Amino acid sequence: MSSLSSSFVQIKHEDLRFYENCGGGSFGSVYRAHWISQDKEVAVKKLLKIETEAEILSSLSHKNIIQFYGAVLESPNYGIVTEYAGGGSLYEYLSSEQSEEMDMEQIMTWAMEIAKGMHYLHSEAPVKVIHRDLKSRNVVLTADKVLKICDFGASKFQSHTTHMTVVGTFPWMAPEVIQSLPVSETCDTYSYGVVLWEMLTREVPFKGFEGLQVAWLVVEKQERLTIPTSCPPSFADLMKKCWQAEPKERPVFKQVLGTLETMSKDSRLPEQCNSFLHNKDQWSRDRGRGKKWDWGLERGRSLKRGKSLGGGRYVLASDVCVYLGAVRAAGACVCEREGGRTFHYGPSNHRLNSATCWIKQAVLDNC
Repeated sequence: MSSLSSSFVQIKHEDLRFYENCGGGSFGSVYRAHWISQDKEVAVKKLLKIETEAEILSSLSHKNIIQFYGAVLESPNYGIVTEYAGGGSLYEYLSSEQSEEMDMEQIMTWAMEIAKGMHYLHSEAPVKVIHRDLKSRNVVLTADKVLKICDFGASKFQSHTTHMTVVGTFPWMAPEVIQSLPVSETCDTYSYGVVLWEMLTREVPFKGFEGLQVAWLVVEKQERLTIPTSCPPSFADLMKKCWQAEPKERPVFKQVLGTLETMSKDSRLPEQCNSFLHNKDQWSRDRGRGKKWDWGLERGRSLKRGKSLGGGRYVLASDVCVYLGAVRAAGACVCEREGGRTFHYGPSNHRLNSATCWIKQAVLDNC
């Protein structure tokens, strides 16, 4: 661990009284707890070991980033202690009846808060940080509904970043993250666009699809979440820019903030946005009848079944989901490493080496 660890407030495990489990974060479970000596309610993320997350959090200070209090460094009770956000996650809020009360002002405020927090990470923090797992579950609400970005278990200092392993959650992941390619700060811009889509639609991205189906659609087919036709054009345009396949074509968060600032001055936008938000039943029905959504759902179902080429052989080419359906149906997946490369065999000992490297690794990780 770097010298930054010397700045940690080291909290004793016995100084914490644990209450309920608040759910899982990256690489650990999160609990609500009472920090006895400080008489303070906190969140504790239990870990198998302390790595870069505490190091990253200890260097950050921003109103839209979860506040770091210290770390428990006693084996086997490692943990990270942060402020407790009593409002739960943004994901939970968007799934609740409360979200039906959302209006354009609320969405704009939250969109700005997330963008400000991300701009700080990329451009203003003492050491620049790429989050890599920005999603609604990793954004929490304080009691007064201020949003804070949390869970830095997948994050990296930008100066240390070259190639990344696959981390994060597929529906929110940029194509280059899915493929373990070199990443830049705009991989977080892609994820931000998905969170913005969540706030506007109050739906789960790629609901009903398995993670690797999403990966195949996003990378191989360059599919993106469907934006309802009645969505205000300025919001739709911003999401599309965030989802560009080429990372350099996506806006950085300074540009996102500039776009949101311009949008906030548009006198027509509140009426457009509120009309869209309050007519969800109508555009949900329209979307359900849309060819693109029907194709997506039907394609998702077909991917689960696998595809036979005869003679007991199942081959992928570039379709990871068909391959997964095949090897699962066969009951086994045999993997072999040769010269630093990984090959996969299906029935009849047929080497499936026509898949792209990222798909091979995804299959290896999920078999």
